[in-house]
Amino acid sequence: MTDPRKIAEHGVSALLKAGANKAHCRLVRTERHELNVASGEMSLWRTTFDDQVLLLAIKDNRKASVTLNKSDPEAISGAAEEVLAMTQGAQPDEANDIAESQPPASFSVGHGTPDWEAMHRRMREHLEDTSTRYPKVLLMQAILEFVRQDSYLVNSNGVDLSAKKGVYRFTSVFSAKENAKVSSFNGIQVSLRDLRLPLSEAGSVDRLYREISEQVHTRPVPDKFTGDVIIAPDTLGDVLNFLTFSIRDRALISGTSVYKNSLNQALASPLLNLYSRPVSDEIADGYFFTADGYPAKNSTIVDRGVLLTFLLSLYGSKKVGQERAVNDGEAYVVGAGETPLEEMVKSVERGIVLVRFSGGNPSDNGDLSGVAKNSYYIEGGQIRYPISETMLSCNVADVLRNIEAVSRERVNYGTKVFPWVKASGVTISGK
Repeated sequence: MTDPRKIAEHGVSALLKAGANKAHCRLVRTERHELNVASGEMSLWRTTFDDQVLLLAIKDNRKASVTLNKSDPEAISGAAEEVLAMTQGAQPDEANDIAESQPPASFSVGHGTPDWEAMHRRMREHLEDTSTRYPKVLLMQAILEFVRQDSYLVNSNGVDLSAKKGVYRFTSVFSAKENAKVSSFNGIQVSLRDLRLPLSEAGSVDRLYREISEQVHTRPVPDKFTGDVIIAPDTLGDVLNFLTFSIRDRALISGTSVYKNSLNQALASPLLNLYSRPVSDEIADGYFFTADGYPAKNSTIVDRGVLLTFLLSLYGSKKVGQERAVNDGEAYVVGAGETPLEEMVKSVERGIVLVRFSGGNPSDNGDLSGVAKNSYYIEGGQIRYPISETMLSCNVADVLRNIEAVSRERVNYGTKVFPWVKASGVTISGK
């Protein structure tokens, strides 16, 4: 059996035959064409294929699921029996459910096959351009791949969704070296619908190469102080992750979320506008339907600082008595502000530009500490020098409330679109 829809349909049939009251199957078939660079030289060209099959069953309000990387009928039938056996040990929960009946829907974006010539040409061009413009840069690894994904989701209520997506993904991990001195490493991943532009123009690639060349020589911040942080687009997602995690199932169901009572209330500066746009043109690498089995829609999460929606799944919505989200989150876009980045820097008396953050996850209330890497010291409204590893401590919920400026400039990574954001009240100290 090679027809992916028939494989998904067989998954549902096998679950029902094994005794499920409700059944859900999702198949993702991935074809990956990869051009790999190691230590500055093209070293690998390969094509891989992969099937991932999710089987989910509900019996007597008990739910269990399994994911397998085989899609033959025998493997799926055997896994279906295992899933039903697993339901016997699960706790019954009336919130367990699958998506209701909807009209079938199919979606498609991007190309079906890679442009092999363009991939090789763009990667060769990138190696030569980087060597010429940024001779200190060491490309530890660079990967340009074309990923074709065909997704199918069916369930026993008659849901039948399919999507085809073809996207290029460029990943670069790099450092810089001058004589015996070596910088900290950095990395970036960008998704693209096509290869019309050089890879150096994708996302923040060119800026990060320029900055890593400067970061061979670093200095510590002068002392410990409380100041401003300009959060670069490259690490803004680390800050927003606290917010988006706190409005998902786990934090809301457990009651540990600081935002559990914040729906339709201000939780951030009125300068913050946050969207999830999985089906918008500005997101090259989005998605078309949710894990639960609903067509995805774009949504506004935070409007001028006010929380408009939780990111609840079907299960989460039933557990906490709130509406199900119209998407699975991700594909995040932060609205542009009115402040040019240059003016934002000029407004900082003492602080840093935070380009990369290394640390653990925030506590439930948002307390966070970690290390600023690949970053810069600001004093008197000017970027003074790249800094050596510097400790930061703050409360992320306070940082969101203390946003003082959002840049006009934004960076599109294909999976997200972020500006620079200035916030106050962060404790900064050299190691």
